[in-house]
Amino acid sequence: MTYPRTHAAGRRGGTTPSRRGGRPAADVRLLVPPRRGPGGRRLLAGLLVAGLLGSVLPWWLDTPAGSLRSTAATVTAAGRITGLVAGYLLLVQVLMMSRLPVLERWVGGERIARLHRDVGATLLVAVLAHASLILVGYADLEDNSVLTEAGVLLRDHEDMVSAFAAAGILVLVGLTGVRAIRTALPYELWHALHLSSYAVLLLGFAHQFSNGAQLFRPGPVRTGWIAAYALVVAALLWGRVLAPLAFNLRHRLRVADVVAESPDTISIYLTGDRLERLDLLGGQFFRWRFLTRGCWWQAHPFSVSAAANGRWLRLTVKVVGAHTADLRDLDPGTRVWAEGPSGTFTAAHRTRERALLIAGGSGITPIRAMLEELPPGAALIYRARTPADVLLQRELDWLAEARDTSIWYVVGSRHDPGPRQVLSPEGLRRLVPDVARRDVYLCGPPGLVEEALRALRRAGVPGRQIHLATFEL
Repeated sequence: MTYPRTHAAGRRGGTTPSRRGGRPAADVRLLVPPRRGPGGRRLLAGLLVAGLLGSVLPWWLDTPAGSLRSTAATVTAAGRITGLVAGYLLLVQVLMMSRLPVLERWVGGERIARLHRDVGATLLVAVLAHASLILVGYADLEDNSVLTEAGVLLRDHEDMVSAFAAAGILVLVGLTGVRAIRTALPYELWHALHLSSYAVLLLGFAHQFSNGAQLFRPGPVRTGWIAAYALVVAALLWGRVLAPLAFNLRHRLRVADVVAESPDTISIYLTGDRLERLDLLGGQFFRWRFLTRGCWWQAHPFSVSAAANGRWLRLTVKVVGAHTADLRDLDPGTRVWAEGPSGTFTAAHRTRERALLIAGGSGITPIRAMLEELPPGAALIYRARTPADVLLQRELDWLAEARDTSIWYVVGSRHDPGPRQVLSPEGLRRLVPDVARRDVYLCGPPGLVEEALRALRRAGVPGRQIHLATFEL
């Protein structure tokens, strides 16, 4: 069969059909995994909403009707409600950071990363609102200025200093989460600051139970909150320590070979024990830590670039910094610590039988693995700046024939007419007339993803059919 290959040729751009053959070195299993429905995600969402309502229920039950007649009482009540909400959201945040395997399977690392960002912003607002409202309410009740009342709270109330410290850490973490600030910081510094958010759980714990109006008295409410803390800490211990330890003792991954795919891209092949028992889907990722000098202290998320075959794993990495540059020099036999697999960017999470995949640059790596498991009839649009930036092309071309997949290689600057036309609603409909009835998988640089999202929405693709590979960094 023949399939199109699209280029932005010169200033005009254009579409040139051609055929490229060649069987890849990798064996391909050509299986289609069964769908995994949204039932688990919906159940989890229901539990989280129920937990939020349950967190403020003690205040509702303890507050007599008609007790909020003064401004000071109303402001203080609002401070107590936001405090309960903040305490609950903090537990949710830590739970999402726990990497609990069941959460990774139900929700996926991509969605957890987005939820973590959104809940984090809400948590910061709730904490600041709680502190401000309590200060203003208490100051009004005791006829003090806000600054005087802050001094009174810090001096006379138990565990208040640690509570203010926890709020300060949350503000710092929130500020470093702003994209402009985050990109300006070294990754290692940002990561260390982000991990300090665990201290908020410890610093805020005592304050909640020594000063919380609904939590300082012994009883079922206090016991329930302590149990919630214990469960979250247990999830954190299991997801961050025990499950990864068991995984790595079982599989004992190590580097088999490092192969240059292009001047700035490498593929790392890994071997290990019992790989045939690895529950891995194409499109998923691991957090990898290479246990060698200069690399052991950093863990980064990279997707697998070939579906599991029971004998080896492969990740394909673009060299963009000091850490990834060091990966070029990995020696065979180097031990690897991995956490995963994670992610719902897979064929098993599709909602339709046919799919359109849009990749840019090294974003092709999870999509390359997915092509082994998607049903026949998929379509792929692969954006690259130059022909040298097209990765794994022989394997893609072979998969195109093996899986009856149409592939368009769109090469050129994003300002060239050809690529601009392809990633427009009209261009997408011309290449894939039934685009609105397909799942769409997007992976690539933020600019490409944003441009494609706008075009897909204007082309009528429902949001539930769009899947994004946004890995945790």
